[in-house]
Amino acid sequence: MFRTILKSKIHRAHVVETNLYYEGSITIDAKIMEKADILPGEKVEVFNINNGLRLETYAIKGKAGSGVICLNGPSARGACVGDKIIIVSYMLVNDKETKALRPKIIKVDERNRIKN
Repeated sequence: MFRTILKSKIHRAHVVETNLYYEGSITIDAKIMEKADILPGEKVEVFNINNGLRLETYAIKGKAGSGVICLNGPSARGACVGDKIIIVSYMLVNDKETKALRPKIIKVDERNRIKN
């Protein structure tokens, strides 16, 4: 049996920009992506703490160290600048492997700097 398991979580990131007319995705600071083990083009879910909205999109790499978290395209309608969000990614694993897995939980401050 295979299960879909949490791989990565970026907890309480702050939206610093939205870009409605971009073709889609979420731009994430490259340092945060690397620490969370999220690759460019990888499917992610975004949970907006402020309004309860949950959406799916894919990650694109932003400038390292910039603190950028930007919802693009239709996703931009799901948040306002300043909203707190949670970004998660999952992996498909064999049932036997699940006990050894530990998701990467990345916490950021109000400027999206990595805290842990």
